[in-house]
Amino acid sequence: MNLFKSFSQIRNLLKTIDIEAIAKLSQKVDLNQMMGIVSKMSEEDLGKMLKFMQAGSGKKKAPPVVNGDFYELTSTLTADEREIQLKVREFMETEIRPIANYYWNKAQFPMHIIPLMARLNICGLTYHGYGCAGRSALLEGFIAMEMARIDSSISTFFGVHSGLAMGSIYLCGSEEQKQQWLPMMQRMELIGAFGLTEPEVGSGVAGGLTTTCKREGDEWVINGQKKWIGNATFSDITIIWARDLSDNQVKGFIVRKENPGFKAEKMEDKMALRTVQNALITLTDCRVQETDRLQNANSFKDTANVLRMTRAGVAWQAVGCGRGAYELALKYTMERKQFGRPIAGFQLVQDLLVTMLGDLTAMQTMVYRLSQLQDAGDLADEHASLAKVFCTLRMRSIVDHARELFGGNGILLEYDIARFVADAEAIYSYEGTKEINSLIVGRAITGESAFV
Repeated sequence: MNLFKSFSQIRNLLKTIDIEAIAKLSQKVDLNQMMGIVSKMSEEDLGKMLKFMQAGSGKKKAPPVVNGDFYELTSTLTADEREIQLKVREFMETEIRPIANYYWNKAQFPMHIIPLMARLNICGLTYHGYGCAGRSALLEGFIAMEMARIDSSISTFFGVHSGLAMGSIYLCGSEEQKQQWLPMMQRMELIGAFGLTEPEVGSGVAGGLTTTCKREGDEWVINGQKKWIGNATFSDITIIWARDLSDNQVKGFIVRKENPGFKAEKMEDKMALRTVQNALITLTDCRVQETDRLQNANSFKDTANVLRMTRAGVAWQAVGCGRGAYELALKYTMERKQFGRPIAGFQLVQDLLVTMLGDLTAMQTMVYRLSQLQDAGDLADEHASLAKVFCTLRMRSIVDHARELFGGNGILLEYDIARFVADAEAIYSYEGTKEINSLIVGRAITGESAFV
């Protein structure tokens, strides 16, 4: 290494060092002798010495930005898509994060956010017409992730309204029904819910709905119960799925909250998604006009089309929940000090963080491809099911590791991570359990059905 270059590097370094400290050093060390030693050092040894001197120069190194998008997938969005994503992120950071724990703890929904959310203009994002934007499924996935990254309850509320309720009308409704309901729902002037799961029938709804419907003239009479129905305590309409006694096929209905025989009771004492207002719905000779029957819902296959679309969204939600937990944990380890230094500098902590990041990045790339398949019209049940299985499993692992990194503070709501741990359990279970989704994938790859 050129000696002059070495002296030049040292001179530049010395400019950053306290002169008074150098003067004190000269009283203890022969600087001429030190420079002679330096001139004989190899380039490798000199580099090590420079790093050592820089580390002790007194300048505090800025920590890296906390960012769970390690492979920078957001950079593939177009400029206007990125603008929408960042608008949603700002809304979640400024309007939701400060109140998330309060409403979760109270098991109440912040009704005041609905008009604020409406201004984002993102309901029915992938639908064409009826005031909807006709955007990509990929962008919709990023939006679901951004919401769950802060609060899975708000993401679930939005997914039920924009995905399940609006999606049922968009995919299964007549043109008249779409024109009547979708524009108001897109503006969030009306809020929707989706009633499929029953007290005794969860994943087996395809062949075992106990809620029944029977046509009487221009009306349908519906009897039965629905359970775990998000938004239903305050929704204006609820999509109710029932088995037709005449042909044993599943039919869908737009049931208004004022319909006679419709009753929604709030479910209490949940340990997850507490902000979501889940209801037990009882339908007792509930009368619905034929004009409010979804005209293009004639079997469970039509219901499954809605579920396939929204199951992809749940996989993105799992990514968001995992990302939020990872970023909280990473930030905490940079700030939390033990033995005089941030715990982020400990080997075991870094190993755990990298494990979490690896899982998160695998989840992100999987759902990214899933949305590409959806945009191309090639999404199959098994594609959505595999993503739901894998992403929710890895999400559970990430939030578990995150809570571990918080130590005892991890069980305090004020640190947020406890909410993520609890909410992950609900995301893991709804929209089809791991076992049911695994059997859907298993049937696709083996050609054999293992369903009983």
